[in-house]
Amino acid sequence: MKTNFTDANYKEVLANTKELIVIDFWAEWCGPCKMIAPSVEELANEYAGKALIGKCDVDENNDMAVNYGIRNIPTLLFIKNGEVVDRLVGALPKAKIAEAIEKNL
Repeated sequence: MKTNFTDANYKEVLANTKELIVIDFWAEWCGPCKMIAPSVEELANEYAGKALIGKCDVDENNDMAVNYGIRNIPTLLFIKNGEVVDRLVGALPKAKIAEAIEKNL
């Protein structure tokens, strides 16, 4: 996965991205986060050019997590035109994540 969202870069990335943005909020110690990581990686490749899919480590980027009200991980935020349009929480199957991406494209 190419895009890592951080406290330092996320506002600039959001401002300069026209397509749907999907942010996977995760942490190294989170088992469910590790479970969905391969699916998120595959979807990032499958939707390249249609959606920007990246990750945000909540332990290293607390300001960003607080700004978006992330209380549980994994959480996937779907952002379009700078606004959160959808949110998925928990270890969901790849098909469910893909369905949310399609709905929000």
